[in-house]
Amino acid sequence: QAQLLESGGGLVQVGGSLRLSCAYSGSAISQNLMAWYRQTPGKQREMVATITKYFDTNYADSVKGRFTISRDNAKKMVYLQMNSLKPEDTAVYYCNARRGTILDSWGQGTQVTVSS
Repeated sequence: QAQLLESGGGLVQVGGSLRLSCAYSGSAISQNLMAWYRQTPGKQREMVATITKYFDTNYADSVKGRFTISRDNAKKMVYLQMNSLKPEDTAVYYCNARRGTILDSWGQGTQVTVSS
């Protein structure tokens, strides 16, 4: 399994921006589907954004137009640029790496709090 380490979370005001980073330790990141999920207490973890090995992206409807996922395979990094943040974006954000049935790894998460 791969190791994933998120960073970049914190406290931000409504309308502000944050950039989350995910450092990947493992082989063949270029073959992985990489994703960001988020979770709030009492709720299921939900997909925020995904990026395939072909750099195709997909977003939850709630973040479309505000969030951007990107990846740098050479640096083994995945990013989530979050703009126009809203209080409902408050959550723990998790990075995920997936490759068929042979890989499904999660990071420890980073807290994002949007204050009004």
